[in-house]
Amino acid sequence: MDVTRLFDLLDNYLEKYPNQDAALACKRNGEWLKFSIQEYVEKTNLISYGMLKLGIKPGDKVGIVSSNRPEWNMIDFAIMQIGAISIPIYPTISQDDYRHILNHAEMKMIFIEGKELRNKLQPIFAETKTLEHIYTFIDQGSEFKYLNQLVELGQANQQPEQLAKLKAGINENDMATIIYTSGTTGYPKGVMLSHSNIVNQVKNLAVIPSNWSTTALSFLPLCHAYERMLVYLYQYLGMSVYYAESLGTIADNIKEINPTMMSCVPRLLEKIYDKLFLSGKKLPLASKMIYYWAFNLATKYQLEGRSWWYNLRFKLADKLIYSKWRAAIGGNFDIVVSGGSAIQPHIASFFSAIGMPVFEGYGLSETSPVIAVSQRGKHGRKFGSVGLPLPGVEVKLCDRDEICCRGHNVMLGYYKDPELTAQVIDSEGWLHTGDTGKFTKEGQLVITGRLKSIFKTSFGKYVNPQAIESKFTESPFFENMIVLGENKKFAAALISPDFVYLKSWSSKHKIKYTTNAEMIENPTIVKRLQEEVKHYNHFFGDFEQIKRYQLVPEEWTAAEGFLSPTLKIKRNFIEDYYTEKIEKIFS
Repeated sequence: MDVTRLFDLLDNYLEKYPNQDAALACKRNGEWLKFSIQEYVEKTNLISYGMLKLGIKPGDKVGIVSSNRPEWNMIDFAIMQIGAISIPIYPTISQDDYRHILNHAEMKMIFIEGKELRNKLQPIFAETKTLEHIYTFIDQGSEFKYLNQLVELGQANQQPEQLAKLKAGINENDMATIIYTSGTTGYPKGVMLSHSNIVNQVKNLAVIPSNWSTTALSFLPLCHAYERMLVYLYQYLGMSVYYAESLGTIADNIKEINPTMMSCVPRLLEKIYDKLFLSGKKLPLASKMIYYWAFNLATKYQLEGRSWWYNLRFKLADKLIYSKWRAAIGGNFDIVVSGGSAIQPHIASFFSAIGMPVFEGYGLSETSPVIAVSQRGKHGRKFGSVGLPLPGVEVKLCDRDEICCRGHNVMLGYYKDPELTAQVIDSEGWLHTGDTGKFTKEGQLVITGRLKSIFKTSFGKYVNPQAIESKFTESPFFENMIVLGENKKFAAALISPDFVYLKSWSSKHKIKYTTNAEMIENPTIVKRLQEEVKHYNHFFGDFEQIKRYQLVPEEWTAAEGFLSPTLKIKRNFIEDYYTEKIEKIFS
């Protein structure tokens, strides 16, 4: 069948892959709970019937605040197939952001997961005048109804003819969803996407040459455009989608289900990389030498042009070391899609060498989300680039090398904000991303920075902080970093060390680890980190080098507000949080 609206994906799956072992799966009470496509479709329809009985109409806004779970997908499709607007919301944002989204979207119905989220959102419900229906996922013994009650309501009030009529009346260019961008500044903006926006992404990704597999692991937030679109793609291809229990159980879940595909953000790969690096420290001398010989060889892996001498050593390293790593990780991966932020080339080389082929992609919520992606085939993939523009998407470089794109992926606009929409989409339909880039001679896109982040020193020199931050955080000592210096005489930085690595290093050097705050004042550690800063400064020109810096004891996480849900640093938040330290650096 022809898929033109997002909910068509369900009928397409049912028609083409009726015997797939599981369309969706998650772990409950220690066991994998699987939903067949038949169960998936049936429960989705019952939720739609329940909503219709409650009076939810086309155009009404319905929110989902939840971690990844099969019911998320069922509710998402149930909303869209009756013509209502699905609004996924991060479960980790602040009360102020929840207040803004619920009122700005004029939310009529909302689904929330867990007691903690219920307590966080409950004070806001009374302030949202349009909100009529609040449901939790399970019975929490509260005044709120729960999902099974809605399913039972739908069971008792089935309206298949009405549902079919509503579905038939939905056009592919109609708005399907509003995604409130996590953002690194200000309140979230409501990105309006049509069925066509996302369906075209799915179809154009599906035609890219690839050994599409049968089992995918998902753990990035479904409320993010990137993971959500990929899960739609998995379903279009008839794959089983298994949801990881949590970030802490990913390694165990991989071993249990042996997936052939997953998506991730660079930070996860970096943590696996660091863990493998540290594992070699405990080995006897001879084994340690072989281990790190193989480790370093993997970081130099290239897709093309490897010499016979490299290939010979690679084959030996694979037999001695890489095969063991694959077994430990659960290695059966055909593709690992990395997005959200740039991945360091040596990390992509490393994982591709050991049997986890990394394919990098790039895009924004405003572009549904993919603009460019690594592909199989000639010039389709190169470490350090995000690959070729997606079929049907035009990409060009505008003033100051800003990346602009035009095509089926460009959003309908920002909800209730035509002025802001006009600022990012020009009269010719080009969306201005705010990112800077360049093209390789083969046509691959390379991301070089963020236009708003680039600053000018008082000497008139432009500094690209993201390029510096990316290089410095190659060091195992540095977890996160922010480079500062707008209208100042020099570039400076705040650095949050990798305290896990620092503990290991301290133990090796017979330094008793107490607290993070005390450790970053320890003279031996301070001296070692000075050497690290000096080493990485050598990669930059004099005006780009970090002249002064301040180590901070806080670990920057999304939960504490330092990072966005996709683990990008939130510059405004960090600058406000460390105002006194920044003033001291430049005084």
